[in-house]
Order: sequence, then C-alpha cells, then structure tokens
Amino acid sequence: MGVILMNMENMTTHGTSSTDTPARLLQLLSLLQTPREWPGGELADRLGVSRRTVRRDIDRLRDLGYPVQATLGADGGYRLVAGKALPPLVLDDEEAVAIAVGLRAGAGHAVEGVEEASVRALTKLEQVLPGRLRHRVATLQAATIPLTSGDGATIAPETLTVIASATAGHERLRFHYRAADGTDTRRLVEPSGLVSTGRRWYLVAYDIDRDAWRTFRVDRLTEPFATGARFAPRVVPEGGAAEFVRRSVSSRGAGSYELDVEFSAPVDVVAARVPGSVGVPEALPGGGCRLRASVSDAVEWMAVRLATTGFDFRVRGPEELIDAVRELGNRMVRSVDQGRGELRAQP
Repeated sequence: MGVILMNMENMTTHGTSSTDTPARLLQLLSLLQTPREWPGGELADRLGVSRRTVRRDIDRLRDLGYPVQATLGADGGYRLVAGKALPPLVLDDEEAVAIAVGLRAGAGHAVEGVEEASVRALTKLEQVLPGRLRHRVATLQAATIPLTSGDGATIAPETLTVIASATAGHERLRFHYRAADGTDTRRLVEPSGLVSTGRRWYLVAYDIDRDAWRTFRVDRLTEPFATGARFAPRVVPEGGAAEFVRRSVSSRGAGSYELDVEFSAPVDVVAARVPGSVGVPEALPGGGCRLRASVSDAVEWMAVRLATTGFDFRVRGPEELIDAVRELGNRMVRSVDQGRGELRAQP
C-alpha cells in the first residue's frame, strides 16, 4: 500500500481544473475513499466537471487497480469496495496529521499490540510529510498528555523512526547506551529489528566492537545516528528477533526474588489490579490479602507497580524491594516539598 498526501490548498473551491487530470483524479479518489456512495452528479459538482468526465476518471481509477463499483438507477452512484490488493490511500492534510499523531503516541509508549509495523508506517508517513504538516504534528504531540496504563519508560518517537529507518535500509547505527549499572558506552551496530514486549521496546542488533549479537532497551538508548554505511543482513540466532529478545530477557531475570506483600484490601479487588503473570493473592483473616510469588522483574519496577495499585500495602520482603519502595516514597515526598517551596518563593 502507498500513501498519497493531497494538498487541498492548491485546489479551487469547486475542485480542480478540467485540464488538471492527475490532481482531479486524486481528489476523486479522496472522495471515493469516504465510506459512502457518491451520485455521479454530486461528484461532477464537487470536481467542477461534467458527468461524462467523471465516468472517464472512474475508468482511469479502475485501470490503476482501484475497485470502484457503480450502481444503476435513480439512487445509483459510485463507491470504492474491497479488492484483492490494497492500492495507495489518499490523505488530506487533516487525515495525515491525525494518523501521524496517533502513530507517534502509540510508538512513544510501549503499548501492547503496537508492533514494529506501526513504527515502519510512522517512518514512511513522516518521510513524506510537508514541512507545514510536520510542524502541526509536533505541536499537537507536545500539547497532548497521554493517559496510559503501561509501566514501561516512554520513548521519543523520533528514536524509533531513526532505528526503523536504519534497519530497513541496512545501515549501521551509532548511539549512546546506558547499561543497567549506569555505565555509558558508545555503540556501533548492525540493526536487525525492533521488538515490543508490551512494556518496553528492544533493539536486536549485531554489535560490531563486541563481535556478537545483543539486545538493547530502547529507552536506555540516546542519540541514534544512521551512519549511511551499508551492511549485508545477518541471520538472527534463536529463531528470529522476537525469540532472541525473549531468551535474552529471561536469562537476565535468572536472579529472581521472592515477593511477599500484604494489602489492606479484599483479595478480588487486588487480583484485578495485579497481573496474573506476577502472582495470585491469597485472602487473609480480616479482609486483607497477601501476595507471595517468585518474580524476576526489577525491584524498581515492582515498587512502582505496587504504588499504582491504589491500595495501602506492606512489603515483608525482600530487603531490596523494601529499600526500593522506601526510596520511591521519599522521592515523591521530595517532589511535593520542592513544588511547595517554589510556590512560596514566588512574589
């Protein structure tokens, strides 16, 4: 499928000139892609041409592979129906901006179900967006406050599009990377694919300096730059990028810990807020419940997960999680105190 952006500013109020066939066909295609049936007379009025010209243009669209269906009678007209192939779509300015904003929002948060195909679509669309539309997309994105339920770190959509573009073009990629222990390194890789796990994005790539395959958390990756140097694609081990990430993440979680938390809320209510992958709480006398499970998620993430349940809780173990919850609470208190201090300092 292709995407054609139609500049409505360059068209007259009643359509295009009768001699401007390409532009007229684009406008006709844009009208037909609206899910309704268009009478020939209405199309002629919209385009500023005769009904005979409309019929010729319909034939041209059919020759290009667009399945335009015609119905006879007083209420007859034209409509675009499903075909065997997906021909290019025509988007006006408002539609292009809406799609770009939606894709950027989805790509910026590792939302489950938003896979690499969405990032590729965003990359292709932003590549052909005129400057005026790029500015509108950026303005809308900056003014939008997403309400998401995911726990993964947010990612700048530009980071994903640079990586996706380098992957598709088989270009070596440079970037800064911060490891889990805080170490910052400069990497040169041959990118193979992006994988979304629902909470996070991962880049699977062949690390040139280390001469080995690696997975990189994209939220820890900064300043990605496609070098322009081409490479011949390598075969990803473990049966592909997704399986490679799954095995890599599982191996990192080998050092699991025993979670033990008590909630002052009914077991059925807590169970609805805690993912089944974490564990199943058990009811306690008095109306509360207790969650005990062996988990491999980072204690920092688990502290955030517990805090966002909305219930009072007490961590019985492990000590690392107790420390993480205490630090999270102190950080929140400091943030509030600093905010109050700034308000008091204002004249």
